Amino acid sequence: MNMLNLIGRNSELFEEDIKQHDKELREIVANSTFLVIGGAGSIGQAVTKEIFKRNPKKLHVVDISENNMVELVRDIRSSLGYIKGEFKTFALDIGSIEYDAFIKSDGKYDYVLNLSALKHVRSEKDPFTLMRMIDVNIENTDKTIGQAIENGTKKYFCVSTDKAANPVNMMGASKRIMEMFLMRRSLQMPISTARFANVAFSDGSLLHGFNQRIQKRQPLSAPSDIKRYFVTPKESGELCLMSCLLGENRDIFFPKLSEKLHLITFADIAVKYLKNIGYEPYLCESEEEARELAQTLPDQGKWPCYFFTSDTTGEKDFEEFFTDKEVLDMNRFQNLGVIKNEANFNEEKLNDFSLKINKMKQNKAWSKEEIVKLFFRMIPDFGHKETGKYLDNRM
Repeated sequence: MNMLNLIGRNSELFEEDIKQHDKELREIVANSTFLVIGGAGSIGQAVTKEIFKRNPKKLHVVDISENNMVELVRDIRSSLGYIKGEFKTFALDIGSIEYDAFIKSDGKYDYVLNLSALKHVRSEKDPFTLMRMIDVNIENTDKTIGQAIENGTKKYFCVSTDKAANPVNMMGASKRIMEMFLMRRSLQMPISTARFANVAFSDGSLLHGFNQRIQKRQPLSAPSDIKRYFVTPKESGELCLMSCLLGENRDIFFPKLSEKLHLITFADIAVKYLKNIGYEPYLCESEEEARELAQTLPDQGKWPCYFFTSDTTGEKDFEEFFTDKEVLDMNRFQNLGVIKNEANFNEEKLNDFSLKINKMKQNKAWSKEEIVKLFFRMIPDFGHKETGKYLDNRM
């Protein structure tokens, strides 16, 4: 399946930039040691492969998902084979005692890349998953940077999101707050990050769900009014690698909006996807009709689709990688822009945030309203709007 074609493109986004910096990237990787946290997710796997194929001295990968880790190793062995350096994987939760013991036992890495995240807008629907989002996206990030500083790491990289620019949902806001914590840590060690578009067919994404629906002979369901930018998993890996190895302290890398990067609706991708696998889309008026027709239509070369307009909490009308208050360098790379940051953060607010979150956890009691209020204190112009409707109520 031609992924580029499905997302409305015919060429790779960072081809020229990778070619231009190839020698430098290879030399750095070949002489360095790496820890990839959250390395078995879609972006983590892509980053791990980008590092592996450039022959690092040591590459350790940590992820909570044992099954995805197995697939990562099988994928690497089946496509790239072996390296002279040390390649090991560890099925660990980075918030755990076991992970801390693992870091204490070695912990010596030139580069630490953190790809772990709770990335779904749907994760903000209840206060308990929302607290885990804060744990993963903010607390664990700050903790692992602290460990990297103690162990003399040269550089720390972690992923942000385009949704952190003028955030409207709690996920984007959690990453924006994470960026504030990064600014404070950047006084102790160099840190760079990246904001990028949706990764096409990444684990848990709507497009990944298309594969599942076809396998299970179920209808495709997608919003018809939401347009998004997409990068391929390989491109996400390249973006992270370049930010980590070539980014200066506090740099945030993002894909330039150009003729190469197209906005496209999920419904349009669904139509392209079905045609690519030999089916004609059949538009249904309701979920019920789509479920019913899934029993018979595929045998006639048609696939039932239910396309709808979105009204769920946290959906942003448009995507942006930066705000008008941020300073940009658009000249260093061909298809990459860089946000240049000063170490701007409010020490009092960061300490207060950590204090209040820890108090909620100690009491084992908190409400979504309390957390939202705390987020508004951190981001006064936070555009969060509660509609009472969530993606879990959709097919």
